[in-house]
Amino acid sequence: MKIKINKFILQIFLFLWGVVNLFPIYWLATFSLKNNSEIFGENIIGLPKYWIFANYKQALFGGKVGLYLINSILITVCTVILTVILAVMASYALTRMKWRGRKFVTILFTTGMMIPIHAALLPLFISMSRVHILDTYLALIIPYTGFGLPMAIMIITGFIDAIPRAMEESACIDGASIYKTVWAIITPMLIPAIVTVSIFTFIQYWNELLFAQVFISSESLKTLTAGIQGMYGQYQTDWGSIGAALMIATLPTLIIYCCMSSQVQKSFLVGAVKG
Repeated sequence: MKIKINKFILQIFLFLWGVVNLFPIYWLATFSLKNNSEIFGENIIGLPKYWIFANYKQALFGGKVGLYLINSILITVCTVILTVILAVMASYALTRMKWRGRKFVTILFTTGMMIPIHAALLPLFISMSRVHILDTYLALIIPYTGFGLPMAIMIITGFIDAIPRAMEESACIDGASIYKTVWAIITPMLIPAIVTVSIFTFIQYWNELLFAQVFISSESLKTLTAGIQGMYGQYQTDWGSIGAALMIATLPTLIIYCCMSSQVQKSFLVGAVKG
């Protein structure tokens, strides 16, 4: 009986915790379907009296959120792909190969995790200005990839350490090159780690604002975060359209996590078993 009561209390606690965490999404969804008078009136958290789906149309076309969404997807997807490819190769070199300076490079990558991304704002701005890549997609993809590598290498390195060396030795005996060994044998076994790195990298740089504001000035190249901030009017603001834009910006993160959460859980379990 005591076990049942404790289980019931735990379920109630988890239910309330879930409500607390899901409430901001509910509030944003209802916020995006209201007009200004209802948002600032008595119906702040309730369902809309009039479901104004035109807010989404206004955000996508009038507010150019559709263009900003495409830019964000392009920049973030390129960042994730580059980060995963470089992290897999670097992790394999740091864990399996013996070469001079390996320990120093490992420490260098680890140290990179302690440097805040925005601390490098001025040096990056000067460097990219000299090579004339400011106000281009590369102005965001390159620094995002660089700052995403330390965490990605740390995660993938732990998984490669857990793979028996006998598999690679068998591949070498069969005549496989080092590249075929990495991409055909090692990489498929790193799927949970790669998914985890992809989700963390996507979430981190999908919502990044400061670099997107400083390094991109053209309206046609702005990301969602920078573009939505520009939707605030000087004299009057359509808050319903801004809520719709924020909801559009939130959906990709929710969809990706829901689709790949099982792989993330597997990666955590593997790490726990290894530990």
